[in-house]
Amino acid sequence: MHAEPTVVLKALADPTRRAIFERLSRDGELTVHALTDPSGVSQPAISKHLGALKLAGLVRGRRDGRETYYSAVPDALAPLMDWISFYSTFWNKQFDRLETLLKRMDQ
Repeated sequence: MHAEPTVVLKALADPTRRAIFERLSRDGELTVHALTDPSGVSQPAISKHLGALKLAGLVRGRRDGRETYYSAVPDALAPLMDWISFYSTFWNKQFDRLETLLKRMDQ
């Protein structure tokens, strides 16, 4: 089950969360410590951002001993891609209608 596009958009609207998602997508499974070190953001803040990403279904965690390993869930972007596709089709039709109107006006 995927989250609604609004939930995904809200989660990715924050630049830190977007950077975390991008890093996990690029680098694969990482711990909170690995995400915290190069980010310049505190560990509690990274954990809070991961919580928001988990709520949106964009990341998942896997416990191994005392560590939790997080990974991106790219399929969670599907509702967002569907939403973008719908509006892309809508706007392309609108631009085609505008082009037709402008051509008629030029005649």
